[in-house]
Amino acid sequence: MRLKFSQFLVAFLLIGSLMLAGCNAQEVGSNSSPASTTAVETTTTTSAEATSVSQTNSESNPGMTNSLPRLEGKATVVITVKGAPITVEVDGTNAPITAGNFVDLVQKGVYDGTVFHRVVRQPQPFVVQGGDPQSKDPKSSPQLWGTGGYVDPKTNTERRIPLEIKPKGEATPIYSKTFESAGITKAPELQHKQGAVAMARSQQPDSASSQFYFALADLGFLDGNYAVFGTVTQGFDVVNNIQQGDRIDSAKVTQGAENLKAAQ
Repeated sequence: MRLKFSQFLVAFLLIGSLMLAGCNAQEVGSNSSPASTTAVETTTTTSAEATSVSQTNSESNPGMTNSLPRLEGKATVVITVKGAPITVEVDGTNAPITAGNFVDLVQKGVYDGTVFHRVVRQPQPFVVQGGDPQSKDPKSSPQLWGTGGYVDPKTNTERRIPLEIKPKGEATPIYSKTFESAGITKAPELQHKQGAVAMARSQQPDSASSQFYFALADLGFLDGNYAVFGTVTQGFDVVNNIQQGDRIDSAKVTQGAENLKAAQ
């Protein structure tokens, strides 16, 4: 019992610390981070103009996601940090919108030059989080890093994507709800295993934008709450060596770019 209690306490403290970090700028909005939005939240200011998806699932409103890019199948993205590559398999089969958003932002060069603003390894390995476009500017204040998302230049508003998690064995994901709020007891298809790549968000389910995180260990307590969309297939040692403040040299789609379908 003592072991189980201590594990629960550590998980609670990790999530709590991330939530605080993600709630600085506002609640926990577009500053998505595994620890900032329950476990990985973002500290973005929630804008009334931000593009978001209504709280419903794909079956009740199958056309709700047409305004967002989708990945139909898989793609490979290579993220280079300090000259060393990290290969990520992006899974559009099980997370088409989340994966499509990530691949689209990679192709737009959004992640090039951004900072990993949150690295949590104590009291146990947790996450490496980055992807805030604000961190590209060397003159920007580090206090703002983790509070921003991708602003679409066509609309001048922040792109938000719905929380998208597919239960194991189901044909389609559920949207805009955690498994707990949806009453789902199954495990998700894509889980927070070591090397998983997932979207950070605020306390609002549909607040993820561009920030993402790497899971440094198996983090099953995040399953059903955050959207995993890929996994590191090569270069996890590079992820393990990332320090807070390190920048992404570049992020490139090396395979599967043809599977990205533009927003309609």
